[in-house]
Amino acid sequence: MPAPKQEDSFWTKYKKFATTEILMYLIMIIGIGLGILILS
Repeated sequence: MPAPKQEDSFWTKYKKFATTEILMYLIMIIGIGLGILILS
């Protein structure tokens, strides 16, 4: 029975990590886009 609980916690941790990574990627893309606009 402990196996599914471990999997569950792993998935919640992964989901949180994925969300932060997606946000960071979005910020990076927006930053690069703004930089190109400012430079051009």
